[in-house]
Amino acid sequence: MTESVQKVAYTAAVITVSDRGAAGEREDASGPALVALLAGRGYDVVRTAIVPDERTDIERELRSCAEADVALVLTTGGTGFSPRDVTPEATAAVCERMAPGIPEAMRAASMQITDRACLSREAAGICGRTLVVNLPGSPKAALENISAVIGPIAHGLRILRGGQADCAAGE
Repeated sequence: MTESVQKVAYTAAVITVSDRGAAGEREDASGPALVALLAGRGYDVVRTAIVPDERTDIERELRSCAEADVALVLTTGGTGFSPRDVTPEATAAVCERMAPGIPEAMRAASMQITDRACLSREAAGICGRTLVVNLPGSPKAALENISAVIGPIAHGLRILRGGQADCAAGE
């Protein structure tokens, strides 16, 4: 008799950063789209939130997710050139270590779709055992960007959360 091995899904949170969304003036489309993508990949989405484009609010939400030991936090919104776009700065303030390859890969993939991808200021970093990844605010761009890196992120989470770090094995 063969014993069935069940994989434990990583926990995830999706934080939408939007003044108008937080005020109830705009329906959030990016957050639910990301939740659906994560659920389809086996992630257990344990938290969603909509916060205004305020650095302290974003930092508070990111810290709260890390304190709750959420494995992956995706933010959507606040990565552009507007003076109110402060999500990358909030992410950098909360994270102990940055993971620049993730946003580099997302921008490279997105440049194949639109030349405006180079204007995105996403960041990614590690806060304790939590990986934080910033995404653009539009549903289309958010999904395109995370789709470019969701596979490697799973490998990174396995290592971050105490799994074997055999990067040469070509997993």
